[in-house]
Amino acid sequence: MTTAAAAESQPFQAEVAQLLHLMVHSVYSETDIFLRELISNASDACDKLRYEAIANPDLIADGAPPEIRIVPDKKAGTLAVVDTGIGMDRQELIDNLGTIARSGTKSFLSKLTEAKDGANLIGQFGVGFYAAFMVAEKIVVTSRRAGSGEVWVWTSAGGSGFEIAPGGEDDAKRVARGTEIVLHLKQDAAKYLEAYEIERIVRAYSDNIQFPILLVPEEGEPRQINSASALWQRSKSELTADDYKQAYQQIAGAFDEPAMTLHYRAEGRQSYAVLLFAPSTKPFDLFQAERKGKVKLYVRRVFIADDAELLPAYLRFIQGVIDSEDLPLNISREMLQNNPQLAQIRKAVTTRVVGELETLGEKEPEAFAKIWDAFGPVIKEGLYEDFERRDKLLALARFTTTAGENRSLKQYVDDLKPNQTEIYYLVGDSIERLKANPKLESARARGIEVLLLTDPVDAFWTSAPLEFGGKPLKSLSQGDIDLGLVPLTDEKSDDNKDEPAADAATTIALIKDALGERVSDVRASQRLTSSASCLVAGGDARDRALERLLAQQNRGAITKPILEINLRHPLVAALATDPAQARDLSFLLLEQAQILDGEMPDDPAAFAARLNQLVLRGVAKG
Repeated sequence: MTTAAAAESQPFQAEVAQLLHLMVHSVYSETDIFLRELISNASDACDKLRYEAIANPDLIADGAPPEIRIVPDKKAGTLAVVDTGIGMDRQELIDNLGTIARSGTKSFLSKLTEAKDGANLIGQFGVGFYAAFMVAEKIVVTSRRAGSGEVWVWTSAGGSGFEIAPGGEDDAKRVARGTEIVLHLKQDAAKYLEAYEIERIVRAYSDNIQFPILLVPEEGEPRQINSASALWQRSKSELTADDYKQAYQQIAGAFDEPAMTLHYRAEGRQSYAVLLFAPSTKPFDLFQAERKGKVKLYVRRVFIADDAELLPAYLRFIQGVIDSEDLPLNISREMLQNNPQLAQIRKAVTTRVVGELETLGEKEPEAFAKIWDAFGPVIKEGLYEDFERRDKLLALARFTTTAGENRSLKQYVDDLKPNQTEIYYLVGDSIERLKANPKLESARARGIEVLLLTDPVDAFWTSAPLEFGGKPLKSLSQGDIDLGLVPLTDEKSDDNKDEPAADAATTIALIKDALGERVSDVRASQRLTSSASCLVAGGDARDRALERLLAQQNRGAITKPILEINLRHPLVAALATDPAQARDLSFLLLEQAQILDGEMPDDPAAFAARLNQLVLRGVAKG
């Protein structure tokens, strides 16, 4: 291989250097993945050529069809993966192979370092090319951008940098369009030069690539080793579970099995094929701010876009393909957002996906549990955003409650207590903290089930007025709560039958005087049976969990809470009987309520000093 000019050396981006170090030192237990990734990249390059050629037919004027060739050379110890796709110019080689321009790179590296087997991570981060360094001691990439006369050569041994130089005459003759990647294999990777090994990997991971994959043996004629069919266009009766699994793994770049497969063809006003999968494991970028979807759009088997927003953001974990027969091939990415035909497809497919999830939850609860465990917090975003499907999404939702795990609202409503008219919930940071929250006391005494919500999104979707089965959802942290009509599970434990140990008017006046404007109100509680106090929001105010979350994001101030007190508690009774301690005890009631809510007291040092003084007084009296 010759070049026309001296090579220019450039360093790798720091993250790339770190990534290559991990690759070279065998992060993965299975090295076969490198070939799948190189073939996938070659397929993407062929897809891009077909797309750009719609607007610029001259790019394929030579008539050469898009294809992928795999060329083993035992004598030279090299394996080449060659495509006749879009190719890369000098800057694209530098940008695509010398840097990782995607967000989430550091997250990938940390997960890669922690993972026992990183195979499940590759492909999800767009860094599959670098997997080739697991088997190669040197890689030479020769590429010519479609429509360009220039050929460029990129070379690296996986160290701190790479070289790039103009290609020579031999390079120009060999690469008329597209990209040639030549791997100089390590000695222990010689098995990848065997034809049977290459065929095995292609059949397992790349059989459904739409472009022909040709094996070019050292002797004999090239032969196609993949089926090269659009699986989503085939009839379901022709396909097996293993076919779907392979298609999913190829499309998603994953090694897990799909928890749900949806394959159908729509006919009528719109004609399109749908092949969608719900993964069984959570991808790294699920909660990135962009919330990008992962469903690819094709038009008559021609790839158009992978970011056409074919499903709402709360279904962004769904992977797959939608192939339209009706959309124009020359549709631009800008036109995708406002195309009425695509809007109809989006609406119909979204309804179908939600319905399929609903059916799965009823007929295959174990499979649905995998999806909910991984993606429940994402699906719940739809409760806040998708008013049209809110009832169906509420039916889909599964909750941890005081009665158990994976509980549906249908189960909740079926188990309502006598005279219970609302569905109760509590939002907080952790299940353990919520179970210890004093606001549960009155509900627990009556055996009332309470939803325990700990995902950040829970604070948002519960802010909308919601009901299920005719029963409104009600926060135990907001507004008035009176569960007196619901019978107690144990009549003997009814503390509410006892007379209050403290006079309400006197005690409330003392606390208000002590706390001043730190609280918006002080009132007797119907929530508490054994704890002394708790903090709640007014009926028209935001739930306190939502206020705290918004305040952390600088999206609003926290309003002053209402302090509820248990008039039967000895600490509250002590306020009226010992006015000298009223101020300290009032602050203690407020600050312990803050701590139980997961908040810090306004002045931790003063709280500690005040608590110490009260303890010492009690010790002295004893």
